[in-house]
Formats: sequence, structure tokens, C-alpha cells
Amino acid sequence: MIVDAIAEVSAVATPDIPATSHPLPLSNVFRDDVPVAPLDVDDVMAAAPASEDGRFLVPQILGEDS
Repeated sequence: MIVDAIAEVSAVATPDIPATSHPLPLSNVFRDDVPVAPLDVDDVMAAAPASEDGRFLVPQILGEDS
């Protein structure tokens, strides 16, 4: 079945029709990657529910000793 479908597409394909991977033209919707100054650690930690030594403090979930 797959071989037959490929043969049918190959029979229809002609050099004047460009190959496509998508039926509609696509464009990149992402912004340019521009480096910016990092966030201030103190500001970020001030907004966190809990922190310790400049790191986020979260509940232990695996029961392991840290």
C-alpha cells in the first residue's frame, strides 16, 4: 500500500512543481534573540514564596536527605 502511494505521488511529481513540506507558507514567529542584562537575584528572591541562600526553597518530595 505505501509503495503504491509513493509510486502514485512520484508519477504526478514534475520538475516544474517545487517540493513542499507544508501546504501553506510558514514564517518564523519568534523574536530575535537579543542578550539583555540578567534579573537581579535579590529582586527575584523577594518575589519567591520562600528562599534560602539565594536559592528557591521548595518542599522535599522524594523523602531524601539533602
